[in-house]
Amino acid sequence: MSTGVPSVLVVEDEAAQLEVLTYNLEAEGFIVTKTDNGDDALMLIDEMQPDIILLDWMLPGVSGIEICRRLKANNQTRNVPVIMLSARSEEVDKVRGLETGADDYMVKPYSVVELMARVRTQLRRTRPATIGERLQYADILLDAETHRVTRGGDAIKLGPTEFRLLSTFIEKPGRVWSREQLLDRVWGRDNYVDTRTVDVHIGRLRKALCTHGGDDLLRTVRGAGYALG
Repeated sequence: MSTGVPSVLVVEDEAAQLEVLTYNLEAEGFIVTKTDNGDDALMLIDEMQPDIILLDWMLPGVSGIEICRRLKANNQTRNVPVIMLSARSEEVDKVRGLETGADDYMVKPYSVVELMARVRTQLRRTRPATIGERLQYADILLDAETHRVTRGGDAIKLGPTEFRLLSTFIEKPGRVWSREQLLDRVWGRDNYVDTRTVDVHIGRLRKALCTHGGDDLLRTVRGAGYALG
């Protein structure tokens, strides 16, 4: 999914609850995908790579606890935050959910307002640029809320794609992103863009960041991709 707007996958088999969650998440500005069973959830996770998952414990097909276990055992999905939703209120159940890998656990019935706050907390940890945080690396400052970038106090003009690229890099300094990963993250899986397009926009980002001088902080890793720092 695109860096600009957080994507949420809601997996809930109670129709009324599913609609309430969808309504409130969309009101918060999130892109919402929903399903009411575990089998479809696994397929959607693989297809859309959501930024966060709200996951009911009891589901038709594969259970929520099993989905969580699989996600956290997979290197591709282990860092996706999972908030487990469950009617199981016993401490032993909460402990089991957290030990399986859930990042948070909410007992039904829960406060939707509190749940939204917890969603933002998880995104602040894993995707801070998507919720308007200010991010900094070296002398580069990115303000996601105002969509402004400065370097050493000087304004840097970036196009929308270059801004999303920088947001991706600055959220995880040092991480090497392949061209395919950047295509998924910045352009989205539904947009069929040639991988060479990534190189073009990386070149534009490099040039913009060095407008007022300074070292080139974007690193090309031969055969692997690109990284910030």
